[in-house]
Amino acid sequence: MDDMVDITLPGPLQSALQQARPDAVYHLAGQANVGDSWKDPAATFAVNANGTLNLLEAARSLPTVPRVLVVCSAEVYGSVRPHDLPLTEDAPLRPTSPYAVSKVAAEFLAVQAHLGFGTPTIRVRAFNHIGPGQSDGFVVSALAKRIAEAERDHLHQIVVGNLSTRRDFTDVRDVVRAYRLVIERGDDGAVYNVCSGVDQSIEEMAHRLLRLSTADLELVVDPDQQRKVDVPILRGEALALRVATGWLPQYHLDTTLREVLEFWRAKVALPVR
Repeated sequence: MDDMVDITLPGPLQSALQQARPDAVYHLAGQANVGDSWKDPAATFAVNANGTLNLLEAARSLPTVPRVLVVCSAEVYGSVRPHDLPLTEDAPLRPTSPYAVSKVAAEFLAVQAHLGFGTPTIRVRAFNHIGPGQSDGFVVSALAKRIAEAERDHLHQIVVGNLSTRRDFTDVRDVVRAYRLVIERGDDGAVYNVCSGVDQSIEEMAHRLLRLSTADLELVVDPDQQRKVDVPILRGEALALRVATGWLPQYHLDTTLREVLEFWRAKVALPVR
């Protein structure tokens, strides 16, 4: 079986699952960058929505249908009102980006597969997760990379976008553990938030990283780096996940941020201190 399969191609995807005959599928394949979805909404929808449909159809074709975990996003909550917080799984979905729309579609394809065909699907709405190795297409990793480069090049400023948005951050290792527990203990047809329950502004995250830096750096806001539409705040409640699986986050935020910065120091060839 090939290591890489294009999820938008039903035939090769079905062949791959026929060969693997999995007991469970963790469906994380997709276009995961909100900003990129504004540049190419059609491609985002093709991968995230049509790709999910292809996967569910391929799973349903197997002699023994596997349990399918469809990893979605807190971005589906979209335009959040203050009285909606913290967001539970019953909060209304108000997607504001092409990415969020594609994830809503993926979710409801999973719901339809469960209700219409009995496919054992479970959905998770992952809030922002961070950790060493994450692409610099995501805000915290991008900030850490710029700090590491500024340390290397003896700069005194780093350019940033919108610092006012607030997000609920969880270490990716805690997130992965949640996914495994959901597959093992979650209920078919259910949806679970995966989150810390605490929101931090991007400015707060930037200053946490700056306190870990060896350089004296100033943040400089560049309006061109801000998105057309940015959800002001997302903060979730993971009670349903805790009740179903016993999951609780284990990694402290400052530990995660230190490891993210050390990753980028090594990546940009600056010795870790």
